[in-house]
Amino acid sequence: MKKIKEYSILIMSLCIIVFFTECKSNSSPGEIVFIENGKIKLGFEKETGKFISFSDVGHSYEFIERNMVKGLPWEVNFHSSSAGSGSNSGIFPTKFSFSKSNELTLNLEWEGFEGMIELKVKAEVSLDPDKALSYWSIKAEGIKGNLIKSIDFPRIQGIKNLGDEELAIPTWMGSLVKNPRESLAASNAKVKRWSWSYPGSLSMQLIALYNPNLTGFYASCNDSLSFAKDFAVTLDTLNTLEYKMINYPTFDSTLTSYHSSYEAIIGSFKGDWITAAELYREWGTKQKWCDNSRLKNELSPSWLDSTALWIWNRGESDNVLTPAVELKQKLGLPVNVFWHWWHHCSYDDYFPEYFPPREGRKSFQNAVESAQEEGVRCIVYMNSIQWGDSSGSWKAEGAQPYSVKDINGKMRSHAYNIFTGNSLTNMCMATEFWKNKYSSLCDSAVNVYQTNGVYMDQACLNRMCFDKSHGHKIGGGNYWVENFGNLTQQIRATVSDKTRPILAGEGSGENWIPYLDAFLTLPVSRERYAGVTNTETIPFFQAVYHEYALTYGSYSSLVTPPYDELWPKEYAPKETEQLLDADFNKQFLMEQARAFVWGMQPTIANYHSFLNSERAEEIDYLLDIAKLRYQALKYLLYGEFCRSPQTDYPEEEIKISKLSIYAGRKGKSVTTFNKKVSLLYSGTWKAKDNSVGIALASISDDNLPVHFSINSEDYKLSGKGKIYITTTNGKELLGSYSNGLINVEISLQPRGLCIVEIVPSV
Repeated sequence: MKKIKEYSILIMSLCIIVFFTECKSNSSPGEIVFIENGKIKLGFEKETGKFISFSDVGHSYEFIERNMVKGLPWEVNFHSSSAGSGSNSGIFPTKFSFSKSNELTLNLEWEGFEGMIELKVKAEVSLDPDKALSYWSIKAEGIKGNLIKSIDFPRIQGIKNLGDEELAIPTWMGSLVKNPRESLAASNAKVKRWSWSYPGSLSMQLIALYNPNLTGFYASCNDSLSFAKDFAVTLDTLNTLEYKMINYPTFDSTLTSYHSSYEAIIGSFKGDWITAAELYREWGTKQKWCDNSRLKNELSPSWLDSTALWIWNRGESDNVLTPAVELKQKLGLPVNVFWHWWHHCSYDDYFPEYFPPREGRKSFQNAVESAQEEGVRCIVYMNSIQWGDSSGSWKAEGAQPYSVKDINGKMRSHAYNIFTGNSLTNMCMATEFWKNKYSSLCDSAVNVYQTNGVYMDQACLNRMCFDKSHGHKIGGGNYWVENFGNLTQQIRATVSDKTRPILAGEGSGENWIPYLDAFLTLPVSRERYAGVTNTETIPFFQAVYHEYALTYGSYSSLVTPPYDELWPKEYAPKETEQLLDADFNKQFLMEQARAFVWGMQPTIANYHSFLNSERAEEIDYLLDIAKLRYQALKYLLYGEFCRSPQTDYPEEEIKISKLSIYAGRKGKSVTTFNKKVSLLYSGTWKAKDNSVGIALASISDDNLPVHFSINSEDYKLSGKGKIYITTTNGKELLGSYSNGLINVEISLQPRGLCIVEIVPSV
């Protein structure tokens, strides 16, 4: 996995300054035009068009501190070469007008820009007739002859502190930040801002800022065509937040106008990140990516759904396939392999010089065939966008012209490998050159070497490319995801079905649901690479798209990381893949428990047979998870995410290790943290037959009493039915319920696992 940094491009630009310096800082009610639907109320200053009021009517809460609103709800950022001198002087609209199409729709228009007399900015804001949501669209006219870098819209300033705030962001799998303003304030950056790209680091188009006991700010977008955009929050010096969505028009001076093909969504809600996920799911699951889901439409080979456990090992086949075969025999269920460092080149260095395999063609082929005969399949690593610009093939194959170019015409390169310092350069997905190159690599991996598919590293990312020779729209647009789809179609047309291959990818993203068979969601083990912070992983993506997208993967390991034998010898540790201290065993249990209850296919990294004796309890726990999950696939693979019942979740402080193939290396030891974690994990899933399964996983060393009561109406179940409990020992009747009241009282043994099933009467 690559941890991607989003670098700000430092470009002299001309911004339309979106405030009127002569305006009053306060506006009386008569100076504000409102629209209201009984749930939310939006107010704009009549004189300037500033967005100065956003009220949650039902909870009598005003989100905006009016005095902190200094600018308009939009900002147009021009590239320096297009708008005159390229200085940062302001261009001011001298005229603002508004009108109402109906009681729920407000039309706003700004014009009279000095030096750009043809420029007009128009916005439409409408309210949903039934929900606490508003829809925002923007149009910029009279822009011919100018290059637009971005249009910020909507731009909402002065967002008050809700108190006890949480910020939920779908960063691939999902992140929950407690007290986000404190984290922003602690940043050393001059501008206290967080920004996330979509499609890419954001798997979905929303962020939610809320106090679960008060109300919440919901910001989203209804773009079904995968246009590039960013979502950003900025903290000002007086502790109010600014939210904005940054839109990227095509970078083309011949355009006469820009009109977004989608709407931004601003709303309010009462609840938490699960409430926000449910709100987004109403829209997201109706889109074409779900209609074309490979999981939902049973387009993936059946062996993928049947995988009970993944092993993520690195190196030659005796370090990868051999232990996988042994573990499959011990488990008695399908075990498959996610295989790194099989390739000819060193890792993160001379991509894409993958062939022949480092152990030799014949040895590799024989090992793959032998493992398949034992029922173990393998998918092999190949990065989906990177080419090592220090490799011999970079010049020999003339790769440079087909690389991604930034707004200044420079290649997008980064050195991930801390040992060699060699950089990898992004290749443009929209070029036929790269699609042909990558599909030919997949042809070799599957057709020649008979693997069962390819893991496409850095798949769920989006790049804006400014190279005019590539034939795609310049800068902004939706060509990246579209061409990724074309690439996967080309691969599937090229490779044979003999080994029933799959395509898996790093990360998760709604845009990629029609194209990938499986998504590697490593944040389930976030602490391994990020340590302990005020950010927690949440199954945000699974809460919306679980039954449409298969997720797997984890850094969860009981040994120290491996070291690529092709990396410089001077940095190689004396011993690799040695037992981690037993103090970190509970971290392993926590990661496996999370993956289990969050509906993921379980994964162990760096597995070796000696762990069966040296870490017997931990391996047994993992195998019990795999066995129990296998009995509950209608919930944990195909089910829809539901809110879990409220119960007591005891906590304990455990040791956390931060150590990966790069972290904690080059002479540095493992970084150790203490973290208070739950000893009980739960995930609730609704099956197609309308039954509900509640997965419970204890990591406690003691018996844990579990008691909860739920109302059948909360899960849209009939008022009576039966309650079952399933463990690795089988399924038994726990009791029954009637009058819509469901009471469950059980005791979990130390490190106990179970599925509580609620089966309504027909």
